[in-house]
Amino acid sequence: MSDSNTTDFTNPSTFILLGIPGLEAAHVWISIPFCTMYTIAVLGNFTILFIVKRETSLHGPMYYFLCMLAVTDLVLSTSILPKTLSIFWFNSREISFSACLTQMYFIHAFSTMESGILVAMAFDRYVAICHPLRYSMILKNSVVAKMGLAVVLRGAMFTLPYPFLVRRWPYCTTIIPQSYCEHIAVVKLACAGIFISNYYGLFVVFSMIVLDGSSIAVSYTLILRAIFSLPTKDARLKSFATCSSHLCVILAFYIPGLFSFLTHRFGHNVPLHFHVLIANVYLLVPPMLNPIIYGMRTKQIRVRLLQLFTNKET
Repeated sequence: MSDSNTTDFTNPSTFILLGIPGLEAAHVWISIPFCTMYTIAVLGNFTILFIVKRETSLHGPMYYFLCMLAVTDLVLSTSILPKTLSIFWFNSREISFSACLTQMYFIHAFSTMESGILVAMAFDRYVAICHPLRYSMILKNSVVAKMGLAVVLRGAMFTLPYPFLVRRWPYCTTIIPQSYCEHIAVVKLACAGIFISNYYGLFVVFSMIVLDGSSIAVSYTLILRAIFSLPTKDARLKSFATCSSHLCVILAFYIPGLFSFLTHRFGHNVPLHFHVLIANVYLLVPPMLNPIIYGMRTKQIRVRLLQLFTNKET
């Protein structure tokens, strides 16, 4: 690998992941919060899946979408953390070209799916608050299944060109200044013009942030208008409480993601180690926070969770 910085080649056998450049001495210490976040994410999301599966009273559209979100979070966090920890703990920096492309695909596909699930959950809250009497008629199980399938297909198809585009470029170096194979970080290593990959990546991000964000904004504009038109303060607070968990999850997903995207594209003066940390936080914090937010702010899940532990104790 000694000539990897000077040789032009296509489809290199391996890439080298640097972890967090500039903070190599602190890799072991950084692994502690990363491992903690991943453990909480795994335990929390599996708990959500277990409770919803166990309690037939939770077999409804809102909780089906929550289970989709939990599965997506599990795959997303598992796509990056095992390799990241192997870098931090064992200095195992090599990743095969095929494994790098596979990791890239899963990261971007499931990020796009998570954005789509948040849109579906916003629509669920819109129907629940603005058309409560027609809720069960509009969001039948067949409709929920079709929405879930559409979200999965969109994520899978939108991301499919990424590995094919990456595979066609010649590379001047195989050293990736990241802890995982992110699309634009890999593409920047290419010797040839990468405008196709660059603009397609912008298109996917535009679809996620602008189209999905606009759909969520429209849904919540209608929801808030319906809430403020309610006659009593208690009714308004109760209705808003049903949306608060989803709003927190939206902020936890989009704010770090938008910040990571902007610093990657335009933050040339941002220290590299800071950008890499944000890129990792973007993929680890939402999977950790989502089950905590829904567990604490959703009464039905909180009650079932307390009952689960109470029954175990008795």
